[in-house]
Amino acid sequence: MRPSESQTLLSPLLGIVEWRLGERERYIWRGESLIFYRTEPLPAPVNYGCLPGTFNPADAAEIDAVWLGAARGLREWVRDLPSGLLHLKGGDHKLIFGSLELAGPLLDWFPPERGARLLDAAQAWAWLAQLGVAPTA
Repeated sequence: MRPSESQTLLSPLLGIVEWRLGERERYIWRGESLIFYRTEPLPAPVNYGCLPGTFNPADAAEIDAVWLGAARGLREWVRDLPSGLLHLKGGDHKLIFGSLELAGPLLDWFPPERGARLLDAAQAWAWLAQLGVAPTA
């Protein structure tokens, strides 16, 4: 099965934006809402958030999500298929949504010792399946 065919069998994932591209004020999802977390020293290089209702054992929190491209709204709910995975040493990987061609600022954000590298959509779904999160239509 070609990747485009297999992707059509998978349901889009629902995430929420916790930290907007270009902003320093960061929020986190707790329970059923976003709460202020902290002001970061540098603005976000991407739209950053999570997939509520999921769990990544590497950091004992929801699966992290990154939306590449234009700034999105804080608290914006986004339903989409992942385009890739930011693979990090230690397992605190980030699902990527949007064109991987725009991932330069995301990769530059992580120091070399984190081992940041991009994986494709099929590898993102495989990782989700390992966590028991890969829904099907």
